[in-house]
Amino acid sequence: MADAKAFRFEGTFFETLGIQVIEATPQRVVAEMAVRPELTTVGGRLHGGAIMSLADSVGAYGAYLALPKDAAGTTTIESKTNFFAGASTGVVRAEAVPLHVGGRTSVWQTRITNDAGRLVSQTVQTQLVLSKLAG
Repeated sequence: MADAKAFRFEGTFFETLGIQVIEATPQRVVAEMAVRPELTTVGGRLHGGAIMSLADSVGAYGAYLALPKDAAGTTTIESKTNFFAGASTGVVRAEAVPLHVGGRTSVWQTRITNDAGRLVSQTVQTQLVLSKLAG
């Protein structure tokens, strides 16, 4: 299993989005992101790209934490998002859980809710386990 302390967010897109990790284990990652004007559409709702970025980031973090000991890392190879409601103010909360963790891939489901607890989106993503290069 990967070392949670080795995962760095400083200077990354994760930090740019302002994602705050609440809980992080190989079985569950919970994080929040503030709805800010620069992340919204012209209509004032959180942009779908920001929602998908939050889901991808949180799911990828979970996949990283669940990596086999000898793996080099992980990368998203597939992602599908359904949108159900919007978010205009406050924070959104993402909860990612594994649906499958294997030696070559893992699949993570991330549910994002708004301040009222309403489901904003659900994302299912597949992460490829990257092998360390010999040499």
